[in-house]
Amino acid sequence: MTRIQKLMTPLNVQLLLTGNELMTGDVTDTNSIVIAQALKEIGVEVYRKVTIGDDESLLKNEIISMSKSADVLIINGGLGPTVDDLTAHALALASNSKLTLNLDAEKHLQRWSIEKGAELSKANLKQALLPESAVIIPNDIGSAVGFSLTLNKCKIHCTPGVPRELILMLTNSLIPEIRALLPESPCYKVKRFQVYGLGESNLQMLIDNNFPDWPSSLDLGFRAKSPFIELKLTTRTSAGIDVLPIWEDKIQRLLGAHILAEIKDNEFSMPEHVLNLLSDRNLKITTAESCTGGLIASLMTSIANASLNFEAGFVTYSNQMKSELINVNSKTLEQYGAVSKEVVEEMALGALKKSNANIAIAVSGIAGPSGGSPDKPVGSVWIAWGSESNLQSAYFCIKGNRQYFQKAVAYRSLDLVRRFLLNISEEPFYTHKLNKS
Repeated sequence: MTRIQKLMTPLNVQLLLTGNELMTGDVTDTNSIVIAQALKEIGVEVYRKVTIGDDESLLKNEIISMSKSADVLIINGGLGPTVDDLTAHALALASNSKLTLNLDAEKHLQRWSIEKGAELSKANLKQALLPESAVIIPNDIGSAVGFSLTLNKCKIHCTPGVPRELILMLTNSLIPEIRALLPESPCYKVKRFQVYGLGESNLQMLIDNNFPDWPSSLDLGFRAKSPFIELKLTTRTSAGIDVLPIWEDKIQRLLGAHILAEIKDNEFSMPEHVLNLLSDRNLKITTAESCTGGLIASLMTSIANASLNFEAGFVTYSNQMKSELINVNSKTLEQYGAVSKEVVEEMALGALKKSNANIAIAVSGIAGPSGGSPDKPVGSVWIAWGSESNLQSAYFCIKGNRQYFQKAVAYRSLDLVRRFLLNISEEPFYTHKLNKS
């Protein structure tokens, strides 16, 4: 029996990363992290990881060596059209097979060229030369197909180095295939939650303080996926399966509206959450932005079909444009200044009137690095949100560089609208004085 058929011990999965740019530090290896995290979701941990440069002999020898100990070997990189993309040839040498024109890969390249409006070049056609026993792994968005073959009873999967192509290939092909190799385990279960408004350290402290009796049968994990934190509850024991629903409920009650959703198949972005709520309620939203320079509107319109719920946004950076475009009273600006409760509320009401929307977001702040004062330091921002009849506003001081400030203001504004639409009365953690600095 092969190692894969036995599976009496944990599945031995190894990674082989290739590329001179990885060795010189010109490119940061994030792909192995992506692969390892995807495997971890199905209860598999990477046993060994090797990174080498674009050297055909080294690559061939490493493939042979790793294939003798691994059940599954994932090779990442080296599938491109240039002379330094050596994975296919090295694998052919390692498996004592010939490079042949793979007709399925060639058809894929032809379709890809037509979609790009380009002629299929000889360089691109190199990507269809694969070991003769290889089976392709589809690549729906890139030119390089992945491919698999078996060597020394080890299943080898070759994947592209382009991160988004790799992620799609993992999701659609590799992870389902590797999962099928695992024995049925009724004791393995993962619950994942999308959390906003709490940093990792605050989240850990909150759970530690409230649950000193956290059970050893449940692993608690955190992963920062800006602007969110992914919170995971994992069990591999029957005892953990029994208590998982109890502790899942405790976590949800503790974190309340900071949990946007349980992560299952799809993970929604913050603007998607807001747009879905607006769509369910048949409402339209508008934005009036100063310090964020249109970032909130940009986030909204990055989502397909946003026009159903978002028709107009206003970037009013100067006081004059605040008055001319959205009717902020010049006396209000003179008396209170642009960064004030009074001004953002007039901005919101003016944007509602101009756009005929139902819901507004208005922001005005000091992004820095200059422009602050003792009573309004750099990082100060007023946010207004809600409807004409129920308009709310709040002050925050968000420390960080200009880009961090703008992103934080944009996402915080969207979260406040999300809470408004859900009629949530509890205050988010970031409104606490402790978290304003």
